[in-house]
Amino acid sequence: METPSDNVVVSRAMIVTTTENVPGARVVQTLGQVFGLTVRSRGLGGNIVAGLKSLVGGEIRSYVKLSEDSRRQALDRMVANASAMGANAVTMMRFDSSEMGLNMSEIVAYGTARVVEWEQPPDATGTRG
Repeated sequence: METPSDNVVVSRAMIVTTTENVPGARVVQTLGQVFGLTVRSRGLGGNIVAGLKSLVGGEIRSYVKLSEDSRRQALDRMVANASAMGANAVTMMRFDSSEMGLNMSEIVAYGTARVVEWEQPPDATGTRG
């Protein structure tokens, strides 16, 4: 008979923080710099619509969505790279962006990959201490 744990895939949650430390955890190992990068461009149609919208002012929703999607992809890639290094946390996480050419943007998420250990393990309810 199959037990519930036979086909369970265990994935470790990645802690991502903009601070230097994770409250309630101690750093076991610092693995080094980790980053995730994406380069995106808007299609010709999107640029024309955005150009027209900029004439009247207001939020250009297609660019907002593009920026949000780009940041999410850069963050996801950073987390995947940190996980591949054996990390379970990324501290000092930041985003950076720059323009490449006339219609391309580079978005990078970066931080320090670390292995952390909880000072007090969670109890049966999932709370600590």
